[in-house]
Amino acid sequence: MTRAALLVLADGRFPAGGHAHSGGAEAAVKAGRITDAASLEDFCRGRLHTTGLVAAALAAAAALGADPVALDEAADARTPSLALRTAARKLGRQMLRAARAAWPSPELDDLARAFPKGAHQPVVLGLTARAAGLDGTDAAYCAAYESVSGPATAVVRLLSLDPFAATAVLARLAAAVDRVSAAAALAAARVPDEGTDALPAASAPLLEISAESHAAWPVRLFAS
Repeated sequence: MTRAALLVLADGRFPAGGHAHSGGAEAAVKAGRITDAASLEDFCRGRLHTTGLVAAALAAAAALGADPVALDEAADARTPSLALRTAARKLGRQMLRAARAAWPSPELDDLARAFPKGAHQPVVLGLTARAAGLDGTDAAYCAAYESVSGPATAVVRLLSLDPFAATAVLARLAAAVDRVSAAAALAAARVPDEGTDALPAASAPLLEISAESHAAWPVRLFAS
């Protein structure tokens, strides 16, 4: 295993399509729920402990070798919003393209055949981590960090927020990312014995509702 692979996978420049998605931040900015660094931190913290935790556990389970079809079904069940399910599959399809170029793998090829329209992004992320020689905890970290770094980057563009302030938000969330990643990895380790019911199903109803509204906007900067 090479630790540098983790840096490549977590790098915002990895061409997985995340730059086109705000993780719900665009809708939150328009609704006035994100106005500055403090409210961005509140938003990211809430996202980390809900959708971030779920994504981290799914990714960790995939990296540990759990059935990706079962994990994709579990992701569907944990994503009530059609708009978010659609976005997750688009992101998964783009990530899979990048992953197959970076770390060719029979498992990634099988996933592409099983999901021609794209699997959920956390599942793809986990299998990508596996192909790169990373473990479940590494995959959980990637997913958890992405759940907060995506909105933080988007808000810099949406509000012209000082990038230093956005980076400080991510730094303050570091300990929480550690805890969420550890909890996600522990849950994923139980999947072989308990099935996907062992995975967390933390809910974020406002993100789901906002995603449906955002998808209907005639003009928007981000896809989600």
